[in-house]
Amino acid sequence: MAGLIWGLSSAQAADDEMPKVMMFGVFHFANPGKDMVKTDQINVMTDKPQAYLDRLAQRIVTEFKPTKILLEYSPAGEEVWQDRYQKYLDGTYELPSNENYQLGFRIGKAAGGIPVRGYDEQEIGWEADAMFEVMPVAAPALQAEVERMIGEISQETAEAHRTKSLGELLLDANDPEKDRLNKSFYIMTNGVSADGKFQGATASASWWHRNFRMYARIQQNAAPGERLLVIGGQGHTAILKDFLAMDSHMDGLDIRPLLLDAEQSAP
Repeated sequence: MAGLIWGLSSAQAADDEMPKVMMFGVFHFANPGKDMVKTDQINVMTDKPQAYLDRLAQRIVTEFKPTKILLEYSPAGEEVWQDRYQKYLDGTYELPSNENYQLGFRIGKAAGGIPVRGYDEQEIGWEADAMFEVMPVAAPALQAEVERMIGEISQETAEAHRTKSLGELLLDANDPEKDRLNKSFYIMTNGVSADGKFQGATASASWWHRNFRMYARIQQNAAPGERLLVIGGQGHTAILKDFLAMDSHMDGLDIRPLLLDAEQSAP
């Protein structure tokens, strides 16, 4: 069986029609305040960020040549999003600050109006209420560590958004070490349990479950020869990149050289 699996993997790797996927992690440009870390952030609607976004869109279109863009919205609202996208392509819709518009719609138009689709999953969320309810008694030292960590990250994020350019912030959102730290929180709290009910593991599993469903939608869009640009919050892409690295049916490409190129080419 091992020999058969190796043979199949080798054949797939040699297939020129294997879908190419570029994961693009972002912070939420129009932050809804739902994440644990809350802070003021850069205004992407000002002149310099807008110029950067234009340069980045051109780099992605020229170098990666995407054929479809997947965005972090629920397919249940597809009709509304498609109507907005078509109006933007027609020149009758002004882009709001949300990254789905500022990145997804902008790049889609620069690529000639290629399709955009939603891949988010909102039926399953992070089921962490029970974990946080029992943590003060079941793991008080861990609770203090979590609160300290959230405070430090909030301060670091606020300082980064105060001092860094949009390009630098997006490079941070795609840094492997930042991805590791993002995922480490769920391992840190995984052992929280009271009365043998594994509240921490349930919370962690629910977050991976949501991301498994999101990855399933990526797989469903990955037809042979497709070149998918997948844009999503770093909390998702940190995990989705792991799935992609294990997937012998898709070829993952790194967004960071394009982010850096667009940053360094500023006039």
